[in-house]
Amino acid sequence: MIYQFRSKAGPDVIMLSDLTERIFTILGRQLETQGIFTVEQLPGLITALETAILNDLEERKENDKPKKSDRLGQRAYPFLELLKQSNAKEEPVMWGV
Repeated sequence: MIYQFRSKAGPDVIMLSDLTERIFTILGRQLETQGIFTVEQLPGLITALETAILNDLEERKENDKPKKSDRLGQRAYPFLELLKQSNAKEEPVMWGV
């Protein structure tokens, strides 16, 4: 399944379900076919995702994982940028299938 995230603050971000599910687990949110992240929720969501990305980098250093295998930071970057742009311009982020 493909999810499309939209905001007036930036370009649309399209993600496959595996990455979307992983990010929503990190954010502590249940993944539904459509929804919205309000402006008030964005700072906490950004912090949670950035923390998970840093933790992923640390785990890779400790476990000597191959550098190119499923890096969270690289895969989640467009979504994180959309959250940051939306937060800066005080716009919600909506998604659907």
